[in-house]
Amino acid sequence: MTGSAALFTDRYELTMVDAALRDGAGHRESLFEAFARRLPDGRRYGIVAGAGRLLELIDRFRFEDAELEWLREHEVVRPETLDWLADYRFRGDIWGYREGEAYFPGSPLITIEATFAEAVMLETLVLSTLNYDSSVASAAARMVSVALGRPIAEMGSRRTSEHAAIAAARAAYIAGFDATSNLEAGRTWGIPTMGTAAHAFTLLHDTEEDAFRAQVAAFGPKTTLLVDTYDIAQGVERAVQAAGTGLGAVRIDSGDLPTVVAAVREQLDGLGAVDTRITVTSDLDEFTIAGLSGAPVDAYGVGTAVVTGSGFPAAGMVYKLVARRNDAGEWVAVAKSSTQKLSVGGRKNAARRLDSTRTAREELIFIGDGPEGEAEFEPGDRLRPLMVQLMEGGVADPAFLGPAGTSAARAHRAEVMQELPIEAFRLGRGEPVIPTSYR
Repeated sequence: MTGSAALFTDRYELTMVDAALRDGAGHRESLFEAFARRLPDGRRYGIVAGAGRLLELIDRFRFEDAELEWLREHEVVRPETLDWLADYRFRGDIWGYREGEAYFPGSPLITIEATFAEAVMLETLVLSTLNYDSSVASAAARMVSVALGRPIAEMGSRRTSEHAAIAAARAAYIAGFDATSNLEAGRTWGIPTMGTAAHAFTLLHDTEEDAFRAQVAAFGPKTTLLVDTYDIAQGVERAVQAAGTGLGAVRIDSGDLPTVVAAVREQLDGLGAVDTRITVTSDLDEFTIAGLSGAPVDAYGVGTAVVTGSGFPAAGMVYKLVARRNDAGEWVAVAKSSTQKLSVGGRKNAARRLDSTRTAREELIFIGDGPEGEAEFEPGDRLRPLMVQLMEGGVADPAFLGPAGTSAARAHRAEVMQELPIEAFRLGRGEPVIPTSYR
């Protein structure tokens, strides 16, 4: 993706910069943090996604002639600030949780150290990226866990905006989905793509048989035929007639799925198509997928629910100034003290306490650079550090970028899920599966 991302922000960020540069405070070294005060209602854990995209967007956060002219025309900031913006690029440092990591309330997901003026402008970019991508990944991870190893594909591009569709496909892939229907996501992030035909292809032809034979002629008998345009039982029979008993799969997009799937499996076996798979794609979410766990389903395709975070399209993250240097050059912790929106000031580090079975038991957030003194744990417990440096001096670590970074995030998520207590995978309402403690 190319082009400037400088106006992917809110006006008040530039007006704050304008005022802070005017009185000199804009040059103070500052520490900002992105975190979630709570998980979406009923969720027991979250999954971090979006960091790789965010690093690339920060690199594109430059004010070019077109952006500067628009700001000048609309008198958003003073001419002196426009000159400063013309030379702007982020030169600070960023630490955070790796993509694919589980997170809990208070987890310091992103920490940004730079001057106030450099860092405050990134607020909207940070939150719009992490809030959406993490919401999708968190919902997708729940779907993957109840799919019980069956392949699951993201196919929600038509249920969100064109740019969000690409981000959603990436987040779902990190969370364990196997493929996407979105070609741009495949090109940009290296995600496997899938898709064959919709009902329109069947309706285009004079008969269902003609449509099936045309598809088989084009893609071979291992293709997936959509069998519910008309009568499902007749569709299955015609699909096997068109492709033979070596038909790859049939797709079902409607009906009472547990009943329909059982009948289709029995019919396929009776026709000799015992190896033909059944894919279902009818408004699925984690609850309907769980309800099909005992049905002979071979693969799932999920659209609306995954790209909307299964009811929570934003993860509820906030971006707060937590420390700044005073006139003496010392770091001072700062925090909002409202009892309704309490935050904890100061630089933070984080680790997860694992017991002797390598099961997560506690999210530990250390005020400062790390543990001070001897921490008291159960015998056999250990701490797994959670924060890594994502960007140094404005240069992103290439390990977190592009298709390779996306694949690494996907692999990390798979490892992290092995640490969570079994209670994390219950779909019923509940509290976060491990507590968050400050030390």
